[in-house]
Amino acid sequence: MSEPPGAAVSLAEAPPAATTPSPLPTLRIRPARRPGRWIATAVVVVLVAQFAHGLVTNPFYQWDRFGYWFLRPTILDGLLVTLEVTALSAVLGLLGGVVLALARLSRSPVLRAVSWTYVWALRSVPLIVVLIFLYNFSALYRTVSIGIPFGPAFFRFDESRLATDMAVAVVGLSLNEAAYAAEVVRGGILSVDQGQYEAAAALGLPRARQFRRIVLPQALRSIVPNYVNQLIGLVKSTSLVFYVSLLDLFGSAQTMGSTYPGDIVPLLLVVTAWYLVLTSAVSVVQFHVERHYARGAQRVLPPTPLQRLRGRLTGLRERVRREAAV
Repeated sequence: MSEPPGAAVSLAEAPPAATTPSPLPTLRIRPARRPGRWIATAVVVVLVAQFAHGLVTNPFYQWDRFGYWFLRPTILDGLLVTLEVTALSAVLGLLGGVVLALARLSRSPVLRAVSWTYVWALRSVPLIVVLIFLYNFSALYRTVSIGIPFGPAFFRFDESRLATDMAVAVVGLSLNEAAYAAEVVRGGILSVDQGQYEAAAALGLPRARQFRRIVLPQALRSIVPNYVNQLIGLVKSTSLVFYVSLLDLFGSAQTMGSTYPGDIVPLLLVVTAWYLVLTSAVSVVQFHVERHYARGAQRVLPPTPLQRLRGRLTGLRERVRREAAV
């Protein structure tokens, strides 16, 4: 009996048996080696450790005297004077800066010229020169009068009675601060997109209302953080009012240093520590102000230091759990 064609299959034509594929070798991804980063880190750690060791163990710093002077009433009184001068100068300087910035952006050539000249002059003259000049202002003008130029005076003031040490310090710092604040405010106003002005004009809003309700809220996003940063420089600049006989924080330390010459270094460390506290407080305010005004410009707000620390602890806890599970 013949078999149908194709029924018989030879061994040579039989398909090969299915073979099990060999497993692929397991590859472990390793991060790129960066020896330079580790070397730089080690060098920085060694330098910081040496600096901290010398700061703690060097008897020349007299840390016991530092603790004695840190909260003395004389130092705290000087600290209050520093805070008062800073607060008054910051407010008056910002108000003066707004006026100068608006004058610089006005259509009047006289206002633009006067504002530009003021900013140019006050930013060119050192602050210590301004303070000493104001301190000796009574030698140039005995009285200050308000009236018609080359005519009768309506009001007269005795300059020696008005120019107290506090007034000279606040006026000098405010005049200097207004020049820098003017550029901060002007830059913030110029940062607003031109389309916002055109949209406000298309709505038929008066120019004052345009500035108050549309331009200024957007300009504050740039003005406020930059001016808060300017306050840090103002806090440190208050140390110069000692030269106009106002005993601020630095002046109080200098006075005590002349009375107790052996405690000059601890007193300078006290001043340094208090300035670090003040500038750190302003930096914290600056961070939160920048975070507040970033709400309209960023989708995700930058985390606060507490949120950042909490996120790192959570990540470290998850890493420990994964390694323990393996």
